[in-house]
Amino acid sequence: MAKNITPRSDNYSQWYLDVIKAGQLADYAPVKGCMVIRPSGFAIWEAMQARLDRMFKETGHVNAYFPLLIPQEFLNREAEHVEGFSPECAMVTIGGGKELEEPLVIRPTSETVIGHMYAQWINSYRDLPVLINQWANVMRWEKRTRLFLRTSEFLWQEGHTAHETYEEAQEETLKMLEVYRSFQEDDLAIPVIPGQKSEAEKFPGALSTYTVEAMMQDGKALQSATSHNLGQNFAKAFEIQFLDRNNQQSLAWTTSWGSSTRMIGGLIMTHSDDDGLVLPPRIAPVAVALVPIFANDQERSQTLEFAEKIKQRLAEHLDHLRIQIDDRDNLRPGDKFFHWIQQGVPVRVEIGPRDVKQQSAMVARRDVRDKKLVPLDEIADHVMSLLQQIQRDLYQRALDFREANTRTAKSYGEFKEILEQEGGFIRAHWNGTREAEDLIKNETKATIRCIPLNDQPEAGKCILTGEHSKQEVIFAIAY
Repeated sequence: MAKNITPRSDNYSQWYLDVIKAGQLADYAPVKGCMVIRPSGFAIWEAMQARLDRMFKETGHVNAYFPLLIPQEFLNREAEHVEGFSPECAMVTIGGGKELEEPLVIRPTSETVIGHMYAQWINSYRDLPVLINQWANVMRWEKRTRLFLRTSEFLWQEGHTAHETYEEAQEETLKMLEVYRSFQEDDLAIPVIPGQKSEAEKFPGALSTYTVEAMMQDGKALQSATSHNLGQNFAKAFEIQFLDRNNQQSLAWTTSWGSSTRMIGGLIMTHSDDDGLVLPPRIAPVAVALVPIFANDQERSQTLEFAEKIKQRLAEHLDHLRIQIDDRDNLRPGDKFFHWIQQGVPVRVEIGPRDVKQQSAMVARRDVRDKKLVPLDEIADHVMSLLQQIQRDLYQRALDFREANTRTAKSYGEFKEILEQEGGFIRAHWNGTREAEDLIKNETKATIRCIPLNDQPEAGKCILTGEHSKQEVIFAIAY
């Protein structure tokens, strides 16, 4: 157990911050609520960005960029939207030393300014669909912040599309939700539950909101990404109209969808342990760290040469940028091992003078800390197989944990008892009303995380009122 990391069982919140510090991922910035993402943390974001960007482009989307500053009047056009975001907005009131005629809002999200531009660009059904994504930063003036999970400024991507019909917009909304599900499970090794948000939890101004929900190691839920069918609400507000196939003026149907650097927080809280960061191989910026062990210049030369030989063989199967040789001579071997452990690198290869003579190396897994001596001729195949196995194992362990900590409540008393004593996800029937949802939230702090999409409807009785319910929903306390 690492001395610089608080055990999860002692203080989970402090453990989380300690892992970030030990992994050199981020620091708090001089401005309250903001963060500095350090190179190791930003490398993880770049890996996420690269994979998601490819997935977006494979589904026909292109990238663009829209302004950071938005006229206040734009937010006022959509009543539900402005009501939802006004408490979090930061404003610019002075520019060039003079008070501005109209305050400018620092982007909390971009539906309004993008809606304004779409109104200029879309004139005919032939201009549709418009499928655009933006990589950007946003600002939401959060009262309580935590690195990666909730900061006043954060990095994200936001997709914005416009369509001819409701059906096309709904298809887009669910298609992008599936992209997020696939990315979370296949690349981040985080099992998620795709579902629809309740009216109380949906995005302000949306017709419907869909989400992928994950369970962290403390049993709390993390909303990992969302996809919104905006209906025609923003099209009405910004007059996004087009001449349809019947030569009539029609309003477009729009969507938006997004994910952010909060995913790094989810990654930490899903896989990491009391020794520090654990990263899935598919997203780890460095997949393999080669650590030569030497006592003098001759041994240094020999072990480094052997490390280069191993790197070349690995590079036939793996991007060479994801293989790093630790040639530092100012650290002891144990300190080097510890560094790569806390960086979360999936596989470490230790190479000493004896290994050079035997033409072998010690291969260590980060997740379960196993080691095995592997001959040079077998090392590339072994490491590649090991990376695949680690990816599968991390996902399975997280899935097993979620299943073991998901329970069903048949009554409100049972619901509160599970929440107090066990935590985790709770499946329960709900009558579909805002009143019941608000009462449960106010009394227990648990919210409806989603109405699962993959569940078969099964009638039951609301745990609070006893009224009819169409299907179970997922409750949890969330970040």
